Amino acid sequence: MPSRTKKLRGSRTHGRGKKAGRGAGLIGGHGNAGLLKHKRLRMLKYDRDHFGRRGFKRPQCVVSANATMNVGEIQEGLSRLLDGGFARQEGDRYVVSLTDMGIDKLLGEGNVKVPMDIIVAEASASAKEKIESLGGTVVAE
Repeated sequence: MPSRTKKLRGSRTHGRGKKAGRGAGLIGGHGNAGLLKHKRLRMLKYDRDHFGRRGFKRPQCVVSANATMNVGEIQEGLSRLLDGGFARQEGDRYVVSLTDMGIDKLLGEGNVKVPMDIIVAEASASAKEKIESLGGTVVAE
């Protein structure tokens, strides 16, 4: 008995008809082809949220992130702050202006070794506690 391949030699479609033998013809297209046409019912049943947008995006004028700095970073970079003009020494204490640097909030991570007067818009409770424990102050501007 001849094999199927030998039997169909010379036949253009090998018994599949015109469309079924080409690419993804029998399944109605590749991927998501036809979701609004012949695959609509399947899409409505199994993937109702395929089209359209979900959620919302907050306007950029509403979204704002604070620029923050830790008290430990101030202590480590005190010499650079003095050179840059963001800090000055008055006797045994330092006056540091974080608002001039563009910092919005002072956070309390790290250690402080010298008394400082810090000018900043906001400060966390732990940062205030660490600064004031050495006799410094946090001035809200």
